[in-house]
Amino acid sequence: MRIAVLIKQVPGTDNVKMDPETGVMIRTNKGNIINPLDENALEEALRIKRSREDVQVLAVSMGPESAMKAIKEAVAMGADGGVLLSGRAFAGSDTIATARALAAAISKLGDVNLVLCGERATDGETGQTGPMIAATLGIPVQTYVQRLEVADDAVKVERVVEGGFEQVKVQLPALITVVKGINEPGFPTLTGKVRARDAVVPVWGADDLGLSPEELGLKGSPTRVVKIFSPKLSRSTLLHRQDNTGRAVNELLKFLADRDIV
Repeated sequence: MRIAVLIKQVPGTDNVKMDPETGVMIRTNKGNIINPLDENALEEALRIKRSREDVQVLAVSMGPESAMKAIKEAVAMGADGGVLLSGRAFAGSDTIATARALAAAISKLGDVNLVLCGERATDGETGQTGPMIAATLGIPVQTYVQRLEVADDAVKVERVVEGGFEQVKVQLPALITVVKGINEPGFPTLTGKVRARDAVVPVWGADDLGLSPEELGLKGSPTRVVKIFSPKLSRSTLLHRQDNTGRAVNELLKFLADRDIV
């Protein structure tokens, strides 16, 4: 059984910066971490690997060369290997272009039975990429999964829904997006770190995926951020000082009455 885990490198801070000209996120090599929910997805893949024989876990990421660190961390935690999609052609991709590239990578890996990822990333907060990948590949998708059990040719999941949960069974291959409560991510081991250091992770570009530049990056992204701005809060304060005339109290009552509060 082959499991592909989609991991994304995100800023390890709330101070996310955007390019005002292109509307895309400014990504640097500093302060980046694996998207926390993708860590849950990786841990779930490793749990399946520990409970079954002949399971291979591969981490797949798309980003700049610095995202190689995320793949290496996944290997250190127990993944068997991974692949990085990187190159100028991918820069500025929206969720549609990103899903197109990741779906092509999964197809190129071949014989992938299960795709796992976090239900959203902390930088974009869209939750769109996972379902779009499933739609591109033509496989079933289940989102907001808090528990899963893999059978020979199917996966049983428990999804978080409003007011409770629902249980669903889908045939493999399938794509599952997980929530934080599904598990508690583990930590890299010393053996894992040594293995990650020596791991050879292939880097695939657009040509390796059989995609043209028009299908990726800004050219292949039909959605656009047309304007970026920071909201401004403005307050008009009226200050009335209490004295023996009772004027301040009268002004307060009038203020409340004008707004139908009293």
